[in-house]
Amino acid sequence: MNKALVAPELSLVSQLLVKHQGTAGGLLPLLHDVQDSLGFIPPNAVPLIAEGMNLSRAEVHGVITYYHFFRSTPPGKHVVQVCRAEACQACGSEELLAQAEQALGCKVHETSADGLFSLEPVYCLGLCASSPAIQVDDKMHARMNEGKLTQLVTALRSAS
Repeated sequence: MNKALVAPELSLVSQLLVKHQGTAGGLLPLLHDVQDSLGFIPPNAVPLIAEGMNLSRAEVHGVITYYHFFRSTPPGKHVVQVCRAEACQACGSEELLAQAEQALGCKVHETSADGLFSLEPVYCLGLCASSPAIQVDDKMHARMNEGKLTQLVTALRSAS
């Protein structure tokens, strides 16, 4: 799903540009603000951002694609992040990630066909003593296992 930037979004990006123009290292804070506001960084915003920050399109695109946090497509209704840091890996997060892919119907860095879920890796949620951990939207879930994951996904599906 490739969503083009429309007039209200274009206006928002322009306002955010004004806020960050002339600030040393302002590209990353600008990209975070755009994604926080729109949920993603539309590809057709890249030329506007590049011009406003006096950078090339390639430089802006390179930053967006380098950092896993940034997305160029709208996320699903629920963003599921599975911790892949060492403590969680030692407690089964790799298996949990495979189970999440199956339960959600999408791979890492993708969105399910129904638009309900996006699956993202994260490299520490700070719940190391309660591994493995996931975050769904803004809520943390510790000591996750296949049964808890299935219950959570079922509850999110039925609530939608």
